[in-house]
Amino acid sequence: MNQIKKNLKILVIEDNPGDFILIEDFLNEQSDKPDIAHAKDFRSAISLLSGNPGFDIILSDLSLPDNKNRDSVITDLLKISGDAPVIVLTGFTDLEFSIQSISLGASDYLLKNDLTATSLHKSIIYCLERRKRIEEVKESEKRYSELFRLNPLPIWVFELESFRFVQVNKAAIELYGYSEEEFLQLSVFDMRPPEERKNLKKALDKHAGEEGYISGKFTHQTKKGKLLEVEVKSNFISMNDQKYRLAIITDLTEKNRLEHQITRAIIKTQENERYEIGAELHDNVCQILASTHISLGVLNKSVDPSGMSLFQQCREYIDLATQEIRNLSHRLAPAFFNDTTLEEAFDVLLNNANVENKYNITLYFDEAIEKANIGRDLQLNVYRILQEQLRNILKYSNCKNIEVDVIIKNNKLKMRIYDDGVGFDVNAVKSGIGLSNMKRRVELFYGKFSIFSSPGNGCELVIDIPLKHENLNQDYLIAFKNY
Repeated sequence: MNQIKKNLKILVIEDNPGDFILIEDFLNEQSDKPDIAHAKDFRSAISLLSGNPGFDIILSDLSLPDNKNRDSVITDLLKISGDAPVIVLTGFTDLEFSIQSISLGASDYLLKNDLTATSLHKSIIYCLERRKRIEEVKESEKRYSELFRLNPLPIWVFELESFRFVQVNKAAIELYGYSEEEFLQLSVFDMRPPEERKNLKKALDKHAGEEGYISGKFTHQTKKGKLLEVEVKSNFISMNDQKYRLAIITDLTEKNRLEHQITRAIIKTQENERYEIGAELHDNVCQILASTHISLGVLNKSVDPSGMSLFQQCREYIDLATQEIRNLSHRLAPAFFNDTTLEEAFDVLLNNANVENKYNITLYFDEAIEKANIGRDLQLNVYRILQEQLRNILKYSNCKNIEVDVIIKNNKLKMRIYDDGVGFDVNAVKSGIGLSNMKRRVELFYGKFSIFSSPGNGCELVIDIPLKHENLNQDYLIAFKNY
């Protein structure tokens, strides 16, 4: 049996001199130079403990001359014992009370009649080791508490049944604007805009009881109603023998804003280049061709009859080139941006894509769009998305029918582009430049981009853009104000 550490400080509370001598002998037998203090009654014990001598262990009889109640001996002693374990020594063989003593906070319960040096030594070792482990747990809990409370990322813990918050940290309080008291009266549903709460319930039900880490990107709402784009990482956590879910929130609002600014700058540069090229083709190259056409007309009477056929063919080629350049310049710099509607621009784009009448094209344009007063920046991006998808359809789909629907529903602009062509594996091409560009344009306006296709089943592209966010894009409007 290992000996107890050197110079262990032990307080023995015992009014019977014979019992004290026996206990002292047991301690000296198993310990290396123990420092033993003796209190003959509870008052003496209080005096010794109040001096804060730092006892490692307390051994106490329950039958003390100045304290008649066994329960109160334990509870009163624990109040002043600090973190020193208390071992009860008694002549009572009452099993029920021994259990009660442990429940009151005693570390162990030993009968004097059964006491030996070995049993006392073992009890002391166990109690000291238990205290050590408890201190380690408390230190771990303290570190966790500090990590939780001072973590720069918002963190909260909520119940699995009611979804109510049970803990929130300082960062969450600062981000969402609720006090800790207010937070603990709320649930995770209160952090979502009303229109998203139903989807949140479905997600929580889907992952209910599911072990492991889950994450996703969502829209949250602060106390003042400000919308936040966030990423939530969540997992189960156990506290006080109960299961909860802990969530760590990363505010993506600023990150997304910067990414949107970069994307807008890229798109602005692209549009500038397109407009410059389109204007140059229209105002310069077309004028050169027109002048050439006029000059040829002047030379008409001078052409030898044998070369007249070739001469007329050259004039026709110039007319064709002029028309093709005009069409190209209009695609690069759509006319609707100046003096025509989005529907007219769509109609021209679709007609130009079907000059050979190879496709059956239908266009449905909601009358509400004209009344919605949609900004030119959004119109331009919707136009570019149709333009890009038409390019994909003409190049790859081998279809016969093309459908384009543009409507407004629930204050959202929805566009659907469908073809009945050969289709493709979405997962194999979802990282393509064309799809990425279209998706990025939609996300600039807080919209959703979806594409549905599989080999042999055509393709359907759907965009869904909330019009209420359009006013948030003032810097984008400024970027295009000179167009």
